[in-house]
Amino acid sequence: MELAFVAAASLLAGMIDAIVGGGGLVLLPALFATWPGATPATLLGTNKGGAVWGTAWAAWQYTRRVDLRAATLVPACTAALAGSFVGAWAVTTVDGSALRRALPLVLLAILAYTLARKDLGRHHAPRFVAGHEAAVASAIGAGIGFYDGFFGPGTGSFFVFLFVRTMGYDFLHASAAAKLLNTATNVAALVLFTWKGHVWWHVAAVLAVANVAGSLIGTRLALKHGAGFVRGVFILVVGALILKTGYDAFVR
Repeated sequence: MELAFVAAASLLAGMIDAIVGGGGLVLLPALFATWPGATPATLLGTNKGGAVWGTAWAAWQYTRRVDLRAATLVPACTAALAGSFVGAWAVTTVDGSALRRALPLVLLAILAYTLARKDLGRHHAPRFVAGHEAAVASAIGAGIGFYDGFFGPGTGSFFVFLFVRTMGYDFLHASAAAKLLNTATNVAALVLFTWKGHVWWHVAAVLAVANVAGSLIGTRLALKHGAGFVRGVFILVVGALILKTGYDAFVR
């Protein structure tokens, strides 16, 4: 029964994550509710062990259907992976409580900006050429990769927003690029959690199958309905993240 519950959560998380990121908003609470006595690091590691496969599957599906620039995203993925490693190391030495309190306010600003700019992310018009675009994407990868390793909630949504706002991508292309970078950050985190022995692989295997199934559904929905649909889901997910992170920071 426990595995069935977390598998259902993983399927829903995979669907949401494939569209716009934020799958952890569903899966992590389900894991903590199912095994409240477990070490948090173990549940976080098990989450990564299941979710990384859905993210990777979505990335692969997007690259087959959406025109992405390898010369831009390969260095960006490398930077994201490196940033995630540094962030995971930093969390062991620095108190992250201030970031926890600031996060819902940052997300609120992103949501307000997205709602105010109704044309934001509806049209794909990259602002930079070749080398310049790769440099900007790598800076985004390194910065949000560090955040993912250090803290994590909303990583996919931050990637999407910055690719839209900074680089001129529409929401569909931004989500596709975000999946590639998020795969890199997830792999980095999973390597660290595995090294520390914080992954329940028998649970992660079940989560992985369900997450890939959800990812398949989410990717098809995004590709079928386009940038406007992804924008709508982005607004819903960021709104939910504001409520969740605000509760964690100021109420709990």
